[in-house]
Amino acid sequence: MLAMDNRREAIKTIRERLRSLDAEFDREMRARGFDPAQAENVALPAHLAALYAERDQIKAELEESEGKTDD
Repeated sequence: MLAMDNRREAIKTIRERLRSLDAEFDREMRARGFDPAQAENVALPAHLAALYAERDQIKAELEESEGKTDD
């Protein structure tokens, strides 16, 4: 039971980090005159590219964590 609670807490933490990164990325994109919806179609400045890559990494981590079973 403790392992399940720890896993849920870890997933919750990952989701919170992802929400934070999403908000930061959107703010930074808009501040530089970009439409966040077009992030995959434009060349991003280094800082935005780093945020985008970190978001992708966190998304993959979340998908992996949610896909695991406690068998």
